Parts: sequence; structure tokens; C-alpha cells
Amino acid sequence: MTRPATSKPRSRGTVETLPSGSLRVKVYAGSDPLTGRDVYLREVVPAGPQAQRRAEKVRTKLLAQVDQRRNPRTTATVDQLLDRCFELMAVDERTLADYRSLADNHVRPLLGRLQLGRIDGETLDTFYRRLRSCRHHCAGSKHAGHRVRGKHQCDERCDRHQPLSNGTLRKIQSILGGAGQRAVRWEWIGVNPFDLADPIPVPPPAPTPPTAEQAALIVTDAWRDIDWGMLVWLAMVTGARRGELCALRWDRLDVAARTLVIRSSVSQRGGRTWEKDTKTHQQRRIALDETTFELLTTYRRACAERVGVDDMSGQAFIFSGAPDGRVWLKPDTVSQRYSRQCARRGWDMHIHQLRHYSATELIAAGVDVRTVAGRLGHGGGGTTTLKVYTAWVAEADQRAAGSLSVRMPAPPAVLGSAALAASTADAASVDYRYRQIAEDFAGAIACGVLRAGDQLPPQAELAARYGVVQSTVKRAYDVLQDKGLITKHRGARAVVRDSKASVTASNVVSFEDRRAAP
Repeated sequence: MTRPATSKPRSRGTVETLPSGSLRVKVYAGSDPLTGRDVYLREVVPAGPQAQRRAEKVRTKLLAQVDQRRNPRTTATVDQLLDRCFELMAVDERTLADYRSLADNHVRPLLGRLQLGRIDGETLDTFYRRLRSCRHHCAGSKHAGHRVRGKHQCDERCDRHQPLSNGTLRKIQSILGGAGQRAVRWEWIGVNPFDLADPIPVPPPAPTPPTAEQAALIVTDAWRDIDWGMLVWLAMVTGARRGELCALRWDRLDVAARTLVIRSSVSQRGGRTWEKDTKTHQQRRIALDETTFELLTTYRRACAERVGVDDMSGQAFIFSGAPDGRVWLKPDTVSQRYSRQCARRGWDMHIHQLRHYSATELIAAGVDVRTVAGRLGHGGGGTTTLKVYTAWVAEADQRAAGSLSVRMPAPPAVLGSAALAASTADAASVDYRYRQIAEDFAGAIACGVLRAGDQLPPQAELAARYGVVQSTVKRAYDVLQDKGLITKHRGARAVVRDSKASVTASNVVSFEDRRAAP
């Protein structure tokens, strides 16, 4: 009986001897999903008495990379990855055009030809350093702003020396990070190399709405033209975005309910405009006060008289460059006219600040954050509104406290000394600040803006936002923890414990807590 022949198991990977005596380790890593070609990992070990032993260690290391799928499975470059991502990206047309522009101007010239497997932390650090030094990447370019011997380096003489802002750098980082995630999901690479970059710091939100006096002057100037005056008035009252105002039609004014329906927006890039969904892809209804409703009704009659009809068509645009309202206004035209109007008074302002004005005035009037978020069309159930505009809640409460103190009777003479009055005012201010922070976040938890498991901002960030010291924020967090709303541990951020607790902003701090305050 003949025994079957046995064969020795084939080892994975090969070790080849080069003419120089060095050893080249070669391991098969699969096929390139982009080109279909076989991909090999290679590494050369210098010749020497221990070369064979070191080569086996290298072979084991490369095999581990293949088994753990940490090796790149493609020779694709950053350019090829971006091309594929932009083909499949489902975003607004204007957003996609902005992404392509950033990639063409800043990513492709510096990283485009590099293979994804060669992107490392040092490469990314160098890339972002160059973007921070000159947006035109003029190092070595014949178009540099001055002539030097040898390789050109940007310095104070270079008139093209303009660094990119942190906001633009964050967009570039987002584009590359998203592309890297897709490459991992497509199994082009094992890990996202763009995650190695240091995150670009995000500045705290600092909206700068016009003051009440400035707003009054702005709307007074605007009413010199009834069309322009109505648009500025509506922007102040509703807080709608400029594109949403341009897309408003008369059939979106609900006369019976006295509401305005925001359903779409006009977008613009260059001279081309188109109608699209709102930023959050959801329509919203905004209630109108009596004055605004009467103004819109009067304005509609004036538009009808101008055209010579009894009533404006429901499909006509409320704000239009044509008398019959058949075409929408261009958003850039609205922005430019508003900026010019403010510039005549010496103010450097943009129309989006009217949105900030509407939000801050509503919060200062005591309207809850979720309602404000609904009027503005903020996503996230009010998280954005709370993050950006929460500082004005404290301001409103402070004004309310000042108004109440005016109506209070004079204190007894024995408490009338200046020193005691000053110390009492200081204590009341500290007591007010920590209680206000606690009440703000308790209200956010009660209405569901902050939910169980959400992290609260770091104490240093919140102290800067409210203009207080960190000990005041710590005291507010202690109150929230005592009420069972949050949990906090040393070295970690505070976390919401129960978003469904029946606690409101008005009863978070009990009378005993306030009386015990220093």
C-alpha cells in the first residue's frame, strides 16, 4: 500500500538574499481594491552575522501587521482618495464646491501625491505648519513676492504671506478625517492616518449682536425703502437666515394662525443661485406678533398695488427684485446691502448678527431655550442654542434683579454703612452667579436639552463663558450634584445623571441653600 506523500507547510512570506548580502523580507498583504494588483510589504535587513535572525523578526512583524489589518492594502494616493470621496459625498452643492476648493488649493499641492500608507504624524505636522505660515504655499515658487538666492522661504518681506485661519484649518482637517474614515471602511487601509494630527482648537462662541440702540437705528434707516425695511424687520423678529428670507413666498404666511412657515432656503455660489432645503432639512413655523403681522399684511397690499392686482399670488416671493415677485433675491446682494448700510454709520456688521440679536433678546426676555431653538431652526433640540447663547440668561436675570431692587424699601439705618453695603453686594453677586449657573444647567436637564450621559463643559471653559472664577463654577456643580442631577469625579468632567428628574430651573437651589450662602 502506498502512503500519500506529505508536503511541508509553506511559510508565509519570503526572505531573499540580495547581491549586497542584505536580506529582503517580502510578505503578501492582499490585493489592491483600487487597481486589483497584489500588494506586498517589503523591508530590507542589512547584512551581518545576525541578519537571518533579524529578518525572521521583521517577517513576524509584517505578518502581524497583515493579520491585524494595520497595513495599507492599496497604493492609492491622497489625490485618488479625495476624488473617490467627492464622487460619493452626499452634501449640499455649495458645501461640496467649498470642499473641492479647499482640497484643490491646500491639500493636493502638498499631500496629493503621497500614498496613504506613507502618511504619518510628522507629515501631518509639517503640512499644517506650512498652512499656518502661508496660504499660497509659495516656498520655492517663482511667484514669490520677493527674490532671494537659493530656495525661497516665507518671511516678513513676502507679500503673499497670509496664514490660514483656524476655522479653515478645521474644515481641512474635517475633509481629510472623513476621507480617512471612508478609506478604512472600504478596507483600503487598516487605520485612519489623519487621526494622528493634533486637533485644531475651537474658540468659545462669542456672538456680537447689535445693541438695542444700534438695532433701532438700523431698522429706522432701513424703512426708507419699504421693501428693504420689511426684510430687516423680519430678520430681527424671526431670526431667519438670509437664504430663508430670500425663499419666503406669500403662501407661507398663515393668516389664520398668524405664523410664518420656513420651508426652504436660497443658496448662492458666484452668480448662480438655487433653492434647497433649510440647513437642518426641516421646516418650522414661527409665530408672529401683532405688529409684525400687520406690517406684513400692509406690505402685501402695497406690493399688489404696485403691480396693479387685487392680491399677490401665493407663489410670489415676499422679497423679490421683480415687481410681481417672480424671482427671489440673491443672498449675497442682501448681505452686501446690509453691510453697506451699517458701514455708513461706521459699524462693521453683517446680517447674520440680526439672528444673534433675535436669539439674545428672546433669552433675555425669559423665553426658554428650547423655544428659542425652535424659532431659529437650531438642530440638536437646543444644544447649539444653549452652548452659544447661555451667557445672556445670566445677563437677563441680573437686569431683573436690578429692576427688583429699585422697588424694594430702604434698609434699616443700622445696615446703612458703606463697608457693610459693599460686602453685602459682593456676597450677593457671588451667590447670584453660582446659583444662576446651577439654574441654567438644571433647566437644560429638565427640558431634555442635556440628557443622561452628556458631559458638562470643563470648569475653566464655563468660568470664561460666565466671566467668573472656577471656584464659582465648582460651587454650582456641587449644587447640581447634591440635587442628584450630575455626577462628578476627580480628574473627569461632570456627567448628567438623570435627564428626567422633575426639577426645574426655579427650584434647583432651595431657600435654605440661598440663606446659607456667604
